Amino acid sequence: MKKITKVLASMLVVMAVSSYAFAKDCEAAKKVESYAHPTMFGSQAQETVNANAVYVTGGKILKSENKIGIKNKDNVLVESWVKDVLALIKDQQPFANGQVFNPKMPVLRSELAVILAEGFNLNNKAVKKSYSDINSEYWAKDWIYGATNAGVMIGYPDNKFRPDQPITKAEVFATIAQLINVPIDRSLIVPPFKGKDIQYIPRWAVTPTKEVVASKLLDQVPNPSKVSDDEYLSKEQVAYLVGSLRQDWAYKNSLAKDPNAPDAIKAYTPTVLNIKLADRLSARQSNVGDKFTAKTTKDVTIAGTCFKAGSLVKGEVVEVSRPGVKNPGYIKVKFLSIKDGDNCAKFPKNISQAQADVMKNPNFIARLFGFPFSGSARVVGVAVRTVGSAVNVAGNGAEQFGDNLSNVFVDTMSLQPVAGVKNVGNAVVTLGKGIFDLCKLAVSGTFGVLYEVTDEVRYLIVPAYSNSSSLNPGEELNIIF
Repeated sequence: MKKITKVLASMLVVMAVSSYAFAKDCEAAKKVESYAHPTMFGSQAQETVNANAVYVTGGKILKSENKIGIKNKDNVLVESWVKDVLALIKDQQPFANGQVFNPKMPVLRSELAVILAEGFNLNNKAVKKSYSDINSEYWAKDWIYGATNAGVMIGYPDNKFRPDQPITKAEVFATIAQLINVPIDRSLIVPPFKGKDIQYIPRWAVTPTKEVVASKLLDQVPNPSKVSDDEYLSKEQVAYLVGSLRQDWAYKNSLAKDPNAPDAIKAYTPTVLNIKLADRLSARQSNVGDKFTAKTTKDVTIAGTCFKAGSLVKGEVVEVSRPGVKNPGYIKVKFLSIKDGDNCAKFPKNISQAQADVMKNPNFIARLFGFPFSGSARVVGVAVRTVGSAVNVAGNGAEQFGDNLSNVFVDTMSLQPVAGVKNVGNAVVTLGKGIFDLCKLAVSGTFGVLYEVTDEVRYLIVPAYSNSSSLNPGEELNIIF
């Protein structure tokens, strides 16, 4: 018994020190790492949370915000331009009287200016024409002047911009239509969208509405029924609309720029990065902070510098969620920099779209040699985490059971026999609950070990099943910033 006690104590110390060190690492690097228990019950999740990091063991693991999956690699995540621009508006916009940011609410004129300025790199913030309702402290001042200086938006004749006024979908369509050139008929019949007539379109906005519908930019916008039925588009819908246009000009090139579009739009060139990976990344084995490299397969211009095909691209794993029961796992990656000889540049943070064009898998011999190490490590990891969770449950239960017994004596000797009897019942319930939780952990831990073994064998035989949460050497990605 003494030996078992020493072993358990040693394990607790190691786990405590490791968790503390890991939490400190995460805090410094602002990273997230999650481990599946794995458990059949999703119980006894252990979390360490601070302002900069989340460390999760067991329980339900949620994917981070502001992310999109790489197409054909749904569980390899990158920063999302749409979600990030919405987060930018949420962080910058002051709210009063208990109001909170709701992406489903109608988009305001100020918010449209932010989305357009961020979407098309409209950075000219000089005050060429001031507005009486935009003071030097207004939260969206720079974006508003960026959009108006570029000629993408305009103010009102009374020298006001009215930044906090919701902008109708007809006005949004007119704003987008001035940027694109889509052939349409000139009848004044409002076109249907997704089989429904579009409401709230005045006569002057019929032509731009037809152009936007014909462009198919609305196909990726969420809540399509509200596009037809509501007078306003939501903040989220407008962000997706502009994001779709960015993607088209970068990837499809099916939409021409309007000959009469503002010069800033004509000069807008999306950054398209084509790379071939040199390293393997996987939700199964990669860790937060792991670096990876790739080579460009086409020339690309970053920050005004042209980088030739064959330039070195560096990236980093910034989040990991290990696969487990009912959790396919995921990794989140960030592309950091590109280098060609003496030329070096950092990539923009936000990505409009990422797609895996060529798929690869490690060969069978490589998987066979790696199997004993990864398999045994994952089994040991589950076993130790299960024991650690059991120790945690036992410790919490013992503390609560002792408190219950203490209350029995204190209440009884304080001439409160009813309360004393009640605490006897509480002690029995605590003991029973503790035993039940330990049994659950024993069953789920055993199941977890079997799951890990099966999972490793499955990967050995059919590696493609985990392809959605991994990136392999030789795979080619197409990334749009």
